[in-house]
Amino acid sequence: MSLASAASDLSELRDYAFEWALVDVETSGLVPRRDRVLSVAVVTLGADGEQTGEFSTLLNPGCDPGPVHVHGLTAERLRGAPAFEQVAGRIGAMLEGRVLVAHNAQFDYDFLAHEFTRARLRLPVARRLCTLALNRRVDPPTDDLKLGTLAAHYGVPQLKAHDALDDTRVLAGVLRASLREAAQLDLPLPLVACPPRQDAQFAPKPPKTPCAFRNPGRLTAGGPLVQGMKVAVTGETRAARADLVLRGVAAGLNMMGSVSGHTSALVTNDPAANSAKARRARAEGVPVIDESAFLRLLGDVRPGTAHEGTAAPVPAPGAAPEPEPGEAAGAQSGQKRTAKPRGPLTGRRVLVLGGTHPEAVAARTRVVELGGAAAINLSAGVTDVVVLDGGRTDRRLPRITALLLPTHDAAWLVAPVVTKAPGAAGGRAAAHVLPRGGVVDLPLPKGRGAEHRWTVTASWAQQTACEIDVVAFVLDEDGQVSFDEDFVFYGAPENPGGTVRLLSDGPTEQTVSVDLATLPPSARKVVVAAAIDGSPAFGEVGALHIVSGPGTSAAALAQATLDAATTERTMLLAEIYRRGQSWRLRAVGQGYDHGLGALARGYGVDVDD
Repeated sequence: MSLASAASDLSELRDYAFEWALVDVETSGLVPRRDRVLSVAVVTLGADGEQTGEFSTLLNPGCDPGPVHVHGLTAERLRGAPAFEQVAGRIGAMLEGRVLVAHNAQFDYDFLAHEFTRARLRLPVARRLCTLALNRRVDPPTDDLKLGTLAAHYGVPQLKAHDALDDTRVLAGVLRASLREAAQLDLPLPLVACPPRQDAQFAPKPPKTPCAFRNPGRLTAGGPLVQGMKVAVTGETRAARADLVLRGVAAGLNMMGSVSGHTSALVTNDPAANSAKARRARAEGVPVIDESAFLRLLGDVRPGTAHEGTAAPVPAPGAAPEPEPGEAAGAQSGQKRTAKPRGPLTGRRVLVLGGTHPEAVAARTRVVELGGAAAINLSAGVTDVVVLDGGRTDRRLPRITALLLPTHDAAWLVAPVVTKAPGAAGGRAAAHVLPRGGVVDLPLPKGRGAEHRWTVTASWAQQTACEIDVVAFVLDEDGQVSFDEDFVFYGAPENPGGTVRLLSDGPTEQTVSVDLATLPPSARKVVVAAAIDGSPAFGEVGALHIVSGPGTSAAALAQATLDAATTERTMLLAEIYRRGQSWRLRAVGQGYDHGLGALARGYGVDVDD
């Protein structure tokens, strides 16, 4: 089947002229470090959009093929197929010098990276493009951004979903159409740099079993250890450190890698030690015991209180205030506490250009008060544009004029009169618009799987010059991480249990994915934050936009625009937290002048500056 046609000609899109390698994989599961690729397809396109090559094959993974009901690849079908290392050279040759393209590209890229590592080969990919992230920028009027939905919207025939080769052919049509839409909007492509992935930190650490008990507090003088106590060890020990940790874990203690104000005791044979843990223990007044005392106390550890799924969340240090009285009743009834706003701008997406920082913040706040959504980038979903002083020089204004979008001055926001905007997002259901501090209930997960992953995607202005890192913290009832690995960031994009992952969708958008069905009972809250790498502040960056929904490509349930920052260098964006038997999402928007290291230490993470 050839993809060459008049519709495939991209020669006029000079700013988007790349050599492309479109990839789709079917896998035995969802965890690249554990699961294997069962089939792979690669279609290459030239800069003009014409197909230049095609390859597909089934693969024998040497393991159980996993969810056959999804991909239809039984062990019998895969028997006799080549192993990945037998075709890795051919795949690598097709990827070399091209931009890798996939729908949810980090998934395909990570699986290929692991397979190439197992084959002891280099994955020859320097950049990738995610068509999901690209269409998140384009914002087409579709109910969701699944590949099949986009194919139907762009008129691309789909013959057999979850077939790697057919999905790749469909992807080629979606890419071409998406590039044309991006060109019409003059959008930069969300290309992601792909450094080599064969370093020692490539595979996340094995899962650590979370402590089953709540922290009862600090060790008292002459008192016993109690299950759930947070205990850290520092300095030289007579017994092997690993043995001490294993014995503590077996007794029901929460053996920590760092010290915080919630640490129950520090074990050290040198109380005057100058280690970071010892210094922090002295500063926080944490009780200190030596190794002999610890071993003696291990012989009589008292029973603790098990974690339950009904406790109220505990706010993190400096976090937004707890929901007002009456929220718990709303949780029990399953209703959203925050009523869906209605107003003259309901269902509208308004882009604000120009103005001073306070003026732009005030304008976007007014948009939300009127029931609308405040946009920070031009997309197909924008229905109106408000031009403040200085906005006439914005480079996007000629494109806005060409698209016939209604433009207004600041006075329009007093009592807006709306008209249907050409190219607006039709009858698509709008995501719930949350103000700063707004809360919404999340559907309860009923099983295990990708469909129970909840995502929070943060994006910012595409002309932003500085780098912004989105991070996540998995917190217990004390508002602290249970272990350092529950701090998820670029260098460690997945916590040990795989329940929280960071997805790099592009240079100006990143996603945190949380599996609500498999978070341990000790996890009370997941905090999503952003930090600026360098000296600029969020006041210079401007607004950050967050959207949240079930899965990476499903329709968003909630959205918020957070832009009250001035001198802050870190910002709490959102919290996903337990309330009774349910989960809730809060838009936070609280910033701090300190850097990411100080924020992490506030949550109990051992971070070196």
